[in-house]
Amino acid sequence: MLTAIVSDLHLGSTSGADLARRPAVFERLASALSEADRVVVLGDLLELRERPAVEAMELAGPCLDALGAATAGKQVVLVPGNHDHQLVSPALDSARLDGGGRLTAAAPFDPSTSELAARVAARMPESAVELAYPGVWLREDTYATHGHYLDLHLTVPRVECVVGSAVRRFAAAAQQPTGADAYEAALAPLYAFAYSVVQGSPGAAITRGSNFSRKVWSSTNPQGRRGLSGRALGCVAIPGAVAALNALGLGPFRADISAVELRRAGLRAMADVVRELGVRARHVIFGHTHRAGPLPADVEGWWLPGGMQLANTGSWVYEEVFLGGDGPSNPYFPGRVTWLGDEGPPEARNALGDLDPADVRRIAETSA
Repeated sequence: MLTAIVSDLHLGSTSGADLARRPAVFERLASALSEADRVVVLGDLLELRERPAVEAMELAGPCLDALGAATAGKQVVLVPGNHDHQLVSPALDSARLDGGGRLTAAAPFDPSTSELAARVAARMPESAVELAYPGVWLREDTYATHGHYLDLHLTVPRVECVVGSAVRRFAAAAQQPTGADAYEAALAPLYAFAYSVVQGSPGAAITRGSNFSRKVWSSTNPQGRRGLSGRALGCVAIPGAVAALNALGLGPFRADISAVELRRAGLRAMADVVRELGVRARHVIFGHTHRAGPLPADVEGWWLPGGMQLANTGSWVYEEVFLGGDGPSNPYFPGRVTWLGDEGPPEARNALGDLDPADVRRIAETSA
């Protein structure tokens, strides 16, 4: 069986950086996925934290229709992430009410138990749509999850990591959940708030907060055209803030927010998630960080003790702050599909790799 895995489409983003909403891009995506026997959407299919769900679904509609046509007669597995957690949240509640017990590392759910998941499945009427969370076993030796649980281990002081750490302390004081339940106890309240605050209200309420970490990175790193104010922030404000957070017991966070440290921190955190979930696999595929890998130049962090290899799917979001005009060799260049056969390691291919970077930027700047 040939499986195609994509993640982080963020359909409905208010920034307009969600390339897969452009016909020229979702046609390429659909064409690539049509070669697969099974398609796995590994989280953040929809952007449900920046605008009401009804708007996100309307904007995502053409792309979902194209995906449905490309996957007719095939299995489609939806594995929600942090930005589309509402796809599975009602199903989790239903399972708990039915006495479902502990949440395992890979639990199947009926899409009909979630109104949003059911509506996504309805856009793919000829596909066998399934819901899995927080991950799915694709082979006996290959596990896939969105990767959002890594935020509770990340040493980079992103807003979501700080808030999640604070909620975790509160949750731990009230109970002692383990495994996936522990992650849900700390992070689900944040996801529920982020989702509910934009329903029936103007968009961008959460956009500003979720983009804060990228704005800080842009202003304090050379890749982000750092200026004098950015250097002052990097040298004084960030170390001071990190020290304060650690003193409050919300860390340990590090003041280093360089591109190298972002990669290293994400991989360290994902290794912690794998251990906490009790996953024993040869290959673990995840998304979330938008940083694809391992690429040819990557030499550390992707191979864990015991022989496990991590693989990141990248994203379909155009992020100028990380790209700076680079092409497919940049790990943040959008458009990757991860392929998995019956044996061998996952293989990443870029469905947009033959486009000039300037053309991709123009697509991103064109209104969807």
